[in-house]
Amino acid sequence: MNYLVSALTDIGLTKDTNQDAYSIRAYKSSIGSVVFAILCDGMGGLSRGEVASATVVAAFNRWADDELAGLIKKGLPENSIRNDWTRLVTEYNRKIMTYGSQCGVSLGTTLTAILLTDRKYYIVNVGDTRAYEIAGDLVVLTKDQTLVAREVELGRLTPEQAETDPRRSVLLQCIGASETVVPEFVFGEAKQNAVYMLCSDGFRHEVTEDEIYEKLSPYSVNDVEQLRQNMQILIDWNKERQERDNITVVSIKTF
Repeated sequence: MNYLVSALTDIGLTKDTNQDAYSIRAYKSSIGSVVFAILCDGMGGLSRGEVASATVVAAFNRWADDELAGLIKKGLPENSIRNDWTRLVTEYNRKIMTYGSQCGVSLGTTLTAILLTDRKYYIVNVGDTRAYEIAGDLVVLTKDQTLVAREVELGRLTPEQAETDPRRSVLLQCIGASETVVPEFVFGEAKQNAVYMLCSDGFRHEVTEDEIYEKLSPYSVNDVEQLRQNMQILIDWNKERQERDNITVVSIKTF
């Protein structure tokens, strides 16, 4: 499997700081090239949200640099990946919460990360940053851990109502602000000629799934520059439609 990778972020229209943090790393291995990407959307006063998001990104990058090669040699056992990622989420939930207490502020971050090989994808998710698979159609791989998502699941809101509900950004859990964090794991078969996309919630509020598919389907992007240009168009549309949050998108095309 080969990959085209690109990422863009924008502070948006109203924020003083960009509290999103992201990273993409590619590794050569005994099973071919693998890609590890992570996106965190921080929140908190006095710019502390960017501390939370950057801290979690750095921790997962260290894991990828230090542990991934050994796991690949063992065949990437799913239990080991789950255990490692759960340990990191638990450890940094505690560290960020302690830091916030010492500084007298409340802060936290979402997390979505994907490890992509030529056979499988491995995703961890906390909060409402999303992972998508865009191939023959667009599929949201993660489940939003938000109040409105739970209301939709319970039948108290329709998906259409949830899109405009003023509580749509209220998280049920995030790293650094929840006593206990239970990450979601999504493992599945990786597709060739697909785009795997991570995005903060600021990227998806003001554009439709049809518009995302139009610009980021594997049939719409043939090289890195086109991928980047199409992501920029979607960011610009969000801003033209008055999206107020930071906007970040990470895309990996397989071929």
